[in-house]
Amino acid sequence: MQVNILEAKTNLSGLVRLVETHQEEQIIIARYGKPVAKMVVYDEEPVSKRIGVARGKLKSPDDLDKYNDEIAALFGGTL
Repeated sequence: MQVNILEAKTNLSGLVRLVETHQEEQIIIARYGKPVAKMVVYDEEPVSKRIGVARGKLKSPDDLDKYNDEIAALFGGTL
């Protein structure tokens, strides 16, 4: 759905309700017929949901930690 700025200002709460209740996926706000903003549902997904997305798809080499002590020494630390 696309609306002009005046219509968006006049009907803001109704437009928010349309997006919020998923009656509209998005509302485009236009100035002189040219889209300038998009109103969508705010979806706050915790970052933790993405952890494990590639589990089982990647294989690390068995000697991945082979140089840990050497690298730590280069940075002045120990493991």
